[in-house]
Amino acid sequence: MNTIASLHIGEIGYISEESLDFIPLKLLEMGCLPGAEVQLIQIAPLKDPIYICVNGSHLAIRKETALQIKILKANL
Repeated sequence: MNTIASLHIGEIGYISEESLDFIPLKLLEMGCLPGAEVQLIQIAPLKDPIYICVNGSHLAIRKETALQIKILKANL
């Protein structure tokens, strides 16, 4: 299965229900809930952190965390 870290810039995915146990509480409070739309906005020059948009909110998360959050890629 794909993770947030596997997205390409501009690509959209949806957080999988399987990821609920791996999402830090702080991200859950900011809207990173199962079913939420996630778009990769930018990757830092050293590949960490990554900049994402979740339901209209822009967040920077560590690549380590992004590798644990499974997503379903949107069909375009």
